[in-house]
Amino acid sequence: MPSAPPPPRTLVLGAGGFLGRWLVLELLTRGEPVAAAVREPDRGGELRRWLRTHDADDAALTTVTADVTRPGLGLSPEDDARLAEVRDVHNLAARYRFGLTRAQAEPANLHGALHALHWSATRPRLRRLVHLSGYRVGRDPQPRYPLDARTTTARYARLGAYEASKLLGDAAVRVTAPRLGVPLTTVNPSSVIGHSLTGEAGQYLGLAQLVRQLHRGRLPLLPGTRRTFLPVVTVDHLARFLAATPAHDDAPVRAHTVLDPATPVLPDLIALLADHLDVRPPRGLIPVPLVRRLPRTLTGADPETLTFLSEDRYDTASADRLATAAGLAHPPLLPALRHWSTRLVAEGFGTA
Repeated sequence: MPSAPPPPRTLVLGAGGFLGRWLVLELLTRGEPVAAAVREPDRGGELRRWLRTHDADDAALTTVTADVTRPGLGLSPEDDARLAEVRDVHNLAARYRFGLTRAQAEPANLHGALHALHWSATRPRLRRLVHLSGYRVGRDPQPRYPLDARTTTARYARLGAYEASKLLGDAAVRVTAPRLGVPLTTVNPSSVIGHSLTGEAGQYLGLAQLVRQLHRGRLPLLPGTRRTFLPVVTVDHLARFLAATPAHDDAPVRAHTVLDPATPVLPDLIALLADHLDVRPPRGLIPVPLVRRLPRTLTGADPETLTFLSEDRYDTASADRLATAAGLAHPPLLPALRHWSTRLVAEGFGTA
């Protein structure tokens, strides 16, 4: 009979997701006893099988069933007791899809963020809560939460339910964590592509949707300008960064924007991918405001994705300092993009 795993010191919420499993793999590789929180018990078995196919020793892995949309994470008393030694909590649980309604997005992305925070405050050995946001989120140095009903409604109308709920969730934890005495780091990654060596497990939304249109000959004009910047980061670098964060952050509240500075501007990025996939690149550019006015049946563009097509640049100084202290460096980007796009095609952009 196998022996019981050691008491977990790290809890990963959203461990069954594409990024959560890579973080669990990284932590186990570092010898860290990990608790993986999944929504359904069957997902725990799937995670273990995936870890074993990636040569992980899962002897130090504990799986628990949790639901961030419920107070106390919906943990049973037995599972809550098994997590008594947890010192680091990574909240990667979110509902990531465009076209959500507010009622669909808020339970995980806003209320779930606060539930993870309040549960973390009950851990007597807590060292840090790491909350995953996004690079278009958390740029306000003095976030406000809660907002009045009119402002909240306007934000949902302008941004769409996914981005608006993530903005509110980020603000909520940043405002509330100091009141609870919870050390907090928010990590704001750019668009996450697949593993730098295999292309495995990238996102099928955002930039991947543009690559799908490109590959299928449905991107005659690229939305944006010559300066549009849609940064990326590989999933393996982001997992290493997340794993290193609790040991290197000691301020009460930290925020890091993580992206690969080698990312070219969007027109050049799409041209590189078109060349690799041996397809015709877009013939030109079309301003985003014009795309918004055209029928979606004509453009094929999801309105919520257009808010990400910006000329903005992002301050990565704090993330760069942490990466240097932890001995981390981004892997070569061009091979990673090639592996990822090849994998996207092979997987039918998420349908296989």
